[in-house]
Amino acid sequence: MAREELTRLTGNGNGNCNNDDCPNVYRASDGSIVVQGDADSTFLPPAGEGLVRIPESVLREAVRALGW
Repeated sequence: MAREELTRLTGNGNGNCNNDDCPNVYRASDGSIVVQGDADSTFLPPAGEGLVRIPESVLREAVRALGW
């Protein structure tokens, strides 16, 4: 899936995220949520899965954008 196929729920492009390199939350066309963040190695997830770390403020912004 290409990034262009995702709906960005967080970040407004102002500040230090102009290269889309900040933690963000996206919604895929099937309704699933895609999270971009710093890789985390707290534990080893199952094959095909990964852990990312995002600030609480990013998650709160995504929840507001979804109207939850």
